[in-house]
Amino acid sequence: MSAPARTAEGRVWLVTGANAGFGRAITEAAVAHGDTVIATARRPETLDGLAAAHPGRVVPVQLDVTDPARIDAVVAEAVLWYGRVDVLVNNAGRGHLGAVEETTDAELRSLMDVHVFGPANLVRAVLPHMRAQASGAIVQLSSMGGRTSFPGVGAYLATKFALEGLSTALAAEVKPHGVDVLIVEPGAFRTSFAGGVHSESAPIEGYEETVGPFRSSFAASDGTQPGDPAKAAAAIIQALSAEEVPLRLVLGDTAVDRIRESLQAQEAELDAWEHVSRATAFDQ
Repeated sequence: MSAPARTAEGRVWLVTGANAGFGRAITEAAVAHGDTVIATARRPETLDGLAAAHPGRVVPVQLDVTDPARIDAVVAEAVLWYGRVDVLVNNAGRGHLGAVEETTDAELRSLMDVHVFGPANLVRAVLPHMRAQASGAIVQLSSMGGRTSFPGVGAYLATKFALEGLSTALAAEVKPHGVDVLIVEPGAFRTSFAGGVHSESAPIEGYEETVGPFRSSFAASDGTQPGDPAKAAAAIIQALSAEEVPLRLVLGDTAVDRIRESLQAQEAELDAWEHVSRATAFDQ
């Protein structure tokens, strides 16, 4: 392999959706930690401020995660520049509101492209390099809804459930190669997520009581969410720096409470139906 074309300070990060929200906060935290970030966005001009504030440490790159050919090109470019990618952060995403019946096939497939197929393609692109260097970390931005779901966001959370299933298997597969996988499960944080970076299905009659309240409260929550993205980014850095990187990192009081309630409810239901579950084997 030829020598890298550029010298990187610290680790080399590749962050998708780095122009706002968690992506921007993670980029800033990585730079503060002494690292170099290849910061990607669909519109790279939205990264100009970050790049100007951290010349040479934040490198803006155009990337639409639904474009597999562009993914391959960006990773190849990163390796050409720096010789490696140490941390991949799959953060790019958007929300979607609507009952499952309201959500069209096209809307669901579009969400899957962004939240599942995009990250999977990026993982496939970086892993040969991480395995060759016997080190690396993959950070998958999920949600507290990656383990518990709510009316009105079934399609969006279906993508997070899929991402978590993929990532759990991935973690076991790549651990022997020195690569860690960290699934991040935030609750409500003060990002642009509720303020407009989402789509909505056309409402149909019958879901006013179950989905209606969430439709009205979601956008209204923008700017009042309890979570601080900078503190979330610091927690991610802390987890990646641990001697044993956790598989899952839950962020925020709401996320901890909701996930704990969900796990307790699942355990109670499992106990209640265990006698039926175990009575399904062939008779001896």
